[in-house]
Amino acid sequence: MFGKTSRETSKILSKEHENILKVVSALEKESDLVEKGKNIDENFFRKVIDFIRNYADKFHHAKEENILFKEFNKCAEKNPECLHCNPTEQMLIEHDKGRKFVKGMEKSLNKKDKKELVKNARRYSHLIQEHIFKEDNILYPMTEEVLNESKEKEILKRFIEVAKKNKNNEEKHLKFVRSLK
Repeated sequence: MFGKTSRETSKILSKEHENILKVVSALEKESDLVEKGKNIDENFFRKVIDFIRNYADKFHHAKEENILFKEFNKCAEKNPECLHCNPTEQMLIEHDKGRKFVKGMEKSLNKKDKKELVKNARRYSHLIQEHIFKEDNILYPMTEEVLNESKEKEILKRFIEVAKKNKNNEEKHLKFVRSLK
């Protein structure tokens, strides 16, 4: 029933997930080095925090929270069979948890507290990897079953508007992604 996504909106969000996962991979590698005694690369961690807040959260999560989840929930209300397994509430809880871990990273970075920085970085990394798996393999395929073509086109149009409004910000963050090894 569920599996890899096929609709354009899901493809867009999954592509953004790939960028987020590249940053998370670099964050994990840097956290390993810090844990082994390397000095904190403050510039790197500040770029990661900026990326998470502005690309992952304000750009990507905004599309999910303000557009896709709302439309999915409207359709789910009309189709009670969808309500028993609506995962959007859990996804919102996980978005908020991720924000708390990012705040923790920033706070520990400002204090130069390696242990707390690594702890929050690892918690964020673990959470977001599981979260992305659930969205790509469960939530997005569910939305594709519930949302009709007309609604898909409307959502896609709104995604394109968000992308246009955030073009410079998005490009800045994609440049950061491309800079990672």
